[in-house]
Amino acid sequence: MPIEIVGGMISPFEGAEGGNGALTAARGARRQAFDTDYITRFVRAHEASGFDTGLVGYGATGVDGFSIASHALHVTEKFRVLIAHRPGFAQPTLVARKLATLDNLTGGGRVAMHFITGGDEADQHRDGDFVPHDDRYRRTAEYMEVIRRTLTSDEPFDYEGEFYRFEGAYSTVKPATDAGIPLYFGGASGPALEAGAKNADTYMLWGEPLAAIAERIAQIREVSATYGRSPRFSISLRPILGRTEGEAWARAQEIGDRTQERVKGRDFSAPGVRRNQSSVGAERLRAFAAEGDVLDERLWMRVARLTGSGGNSTALVGTAEQVADALLKYIHLGLSTVLIRGFDPLADAIDYGQELIPRLREATKDFEPHKELAAP
Repeated sequence: MPIEIVGGMISPFEGAEGGNGALTAARGARRQAFDTDYITRFVRAHEASGFDTGLVGYGATGVDGFSIASHALHVTEKFRVLIAHRPGFAQPTLVARKLATLDNLTGGGRVAMHFITGGDEADQHRDGDFVPHDDRYRRTAEYMEVIRRTLTSDEPFDYEGEFYRFEGAYSTVKPATDAGIPLYFGGASGPALEAGAKNADTYMLWGEPLAAIAERIAQIREVSATYGRSPRFSISLRPILGRTEGEAWARAQEIGDRTQERVKGRDFSAPGVRRNQSSVGAERLRAFAAEGDVLDERLWMRVARLTGSGGNSTALVGTAEQVADALLKYIHLGLSTVLIRGFDPLADAIDYGQELIPRLREATKDFEPHKELAAP
């Protein structure tokens, strides 16, 4: 199975950061015109550039991810969607049926779900969720378990947990292929580790330094082994490319300066302002960003520092060759998915397809899941 390359976020708003983007808090709330044609252009450009999958974001004030995913699938041929979903607002049995239905309507094997439990209390409260952080991850663990059973069980089943109870749960619609619906998950806290290690097919990581990613992968593998599982791993990064290294760093400087202007006067420690108030993953990014704006030669932390590390906010800066080599260092640690999106989402996706993605494809053509590549 080749390495998976994910892009996004798929949105009807041109230039949007998606449901939980790094700059959303900095930009502030605003209303934009819904542009269906932009979704079409966006996903078709990603498919043409060699992306396998597109992430559909989630936010309490945002669009419905299932509807966006359905449109994206129907205007592309083989492109897949990864639908971000926050447990707690729809019953897992219902969500399982929605996933299986969409999978069958679109040819099978093109639908996956990413569970975001969230450390963003302000966003959670907008949808009426006041469950504490650690409890939310235990709820997510049950949620994922029920979804998997609903999608796979050949007969009705009963379930009784801390958060969910079902009698005779069952779905007459099942995934269209034997591969089923892959379940992705992210989270860095202790309760998150347990939930993901027990249930995730792919464990998603934010862009931390190489040594930290190696440590996290080892930790997750250790806990997963106690459940007899071996998940795949993904990393999320924001490549900033230039024809020369100097040009790339000049572009990063411009992006950083624009970000600084947008966040001017904002106190990201104030309640309701900084996203991910209780997120351990965001706390980790803030700690790394405090070490310096550039780590591991080209891991750029300035946007993470300026925005309070609200989501996928770390970048790799350089030429396509340099960024590909940097991504390969992560892949050599045992990653099988890379999520790359730019600060100019559509234009950058097209740019990535020129050289960056072909380089990654060539270098990983013999990739095998759950097996580290030979050191470069």
